[in-house]
Amino acid sequence: MSCGIHYLASVFMAVTPNFVCGIPGNVSSILFYNSSKASLEDIWTMWTSTENYIVAQLENGEIWELNQCSKSKREVSFDLAYEYKGNKSIFSCSDGFLYDVTKWKSTVVTQWDLVCDREWLAKLIQPTFMLGVLVGAVIFGDIADRLGRQRVMWFTSAGQFVFGITVAFTFDYYSFVIVRFLLAMVSSGYLVVAFVYVTEFVGIKARTWASMHVHAFFALGIMVVALVGFLVRTWWVYQIFLSIATLPFVLCCWMLPETPLWLLSQKRYEDAQKVINIMARWNKVSTPCKVSELCSVQQDDPGTDRTSGNATSSTKKHNILDLFCNWYIARRTITIWLVWFTGSLGYYVFSLSSVNLGGNEYLNLFLIGAVELPCYIIACIGMDKLGRRNTLIPFLILSALICVLIMFIPQDFNVLIILANMAGKFSIGVAFGLIYLYTAELYPTIVRSLAVGSGSMMCRVGSVVAPFCVYLRSVWIFLPLLLVGIMALLSGILTLMLPETLGKPLTNTLEEATEMGRKKENYSGKTPPADSGAALEKIEMFGQETVSTEK
Repeated sequence: MSCGIHYLASVFMAVTPNFVCGIPGNVSSILFYNSSKASLEDIWTMWTSTENYIVAQLENGEIWELNQCSKSKREVSFDLAYEYKGNKSIFSCSDGFLYDVTKWKSTVVTQWDLVCDREWLAKLIQPTFMLGVLVGAVIFGDIADRLGRQRVMWFTSAGQFVFGITVAFTFDYYSFVIVRFLLAMVSSGYLVVAFVYVTEFVGIKARTWASMHVHAFFALGIMVVALVGFLVRTWWVYQIFLSIATLPFVLCCWMLPETPLWLLSQKRYEDAQKVINIMARWNKVSTPCKVSELCSVQQDDPGTDRTSGNATSSTKKHNILDLFCNWYIARRTITIWLVWFTGSLGYYVFSLSSVNLGGNEYLNLFLIGAVELPCYIIACIGMDKLGRRNTLIPFLILSALICVLIMFIPQDFNVLIILANMAGKFSIGVAFGLIYLYTAELYPTIVRSLAVGSGSMMCRVGSVVAPFCVYLRSVWIFLPLLLVGIMALLSGILTLMLPETLGKPLTNTLEEATEMGRKKENYSGKTPPADSGAALEKIEMFGQETVSTEK
């Protein structure tokens, strides 16, 4: 939830309200067309076009025409009239700016005057945050594979709270961007590692729904942003309230143990056994799984050379090149990266298109978060009944078809266009939601966080590209949808080559992950053979799959 909060916080924090140049003196009267008011606050509700100017008369009799990025002083004028044909002297906005404070009392834009020639600085706020998300996903995913999930979760969750509060007390724009970049890094690392943590702790039967809870609470975080934005209209107070939501986990995350999967991959068998005993006690299991028995099963397995393989795997320092260690893993990585990129690109293109729905912006954002919840329910049902791959492919292709359908809807059919855009967002949301779990299941323990982190990196590339893709509407109004449709169709076709992971144990080594791509399992993936169920359930806890249990 805290990640959803910080990812979307800038929606209201960096909003640019209506504004005009400031003037040197006290205003006695304001004129906008035929309407005369005593103060500028009464004019904002009528000012619908930024191309118009506002006429202001000072107490000393001077009359000024106020535009957004310039102001003009009327040389000879004694009558306060909107139209003026005489001489005027044009000045820059050296006296600052006057902002509309009817909705927001203070934003980052009004705090540091990020308008006119400094407008590009305001537009960089979200891209630089996404750049931090990209960097953090890779860095902390790799660190989590080396140092463990629990340590990284504690560090990143604490970092979210510290940097989140620090953002509210930054003294200038550049320090604000730097702290937000650090906040983005820890938020991204936290999201990736928390997802891997949940995936490794939950068994096959409940893994789908448990993993989707992560996405559901991310959507709730978006809804929290809308609620806090509606209640708090000063940006730094707004940021503090949002950051407080991260505090409860910081206070209790030290209680969480390391995952048995990671401990076993590091050959810390005693620590893994302690965690298993705790799990058995909480779940009231009288005969908990014994690590020594599992290790014995693997060492006695004639089909694999576990002794040398695991020794090499546990001591080797893994990096992103391991995601391309052979043709099967490389093809899998390229396809997964493409799906991550397409999901993010389509999600944000559809979202940015929906901002033109009109109405209350706070309600719109709330609904944008709420509409994701049924996506994840459908994704869970499909993943449990049909499988991960068999759910991902239809919804990717459906997204492409919807993009084509929108291109054939007449522009004056507004209701149909809105419904089609929401259907497109729904379908891409299903694909986008399940790719996290599917990625975690496709890769072994030793590089699982790195794989999810690299996928999240491609996701952030898509989110950065999406606004530029929307700008292509000026070339052809349907060009953004055409690009999303092509990417979704290509991703759906390539996904056909990926293995199904439904009902299969998590792999622990690159050799096991490669073998999963080379051949089909002897069972369908939904229900293992009855005579191997008990052994398979134990092995699954550690993500290991042996020849003996497979047969």
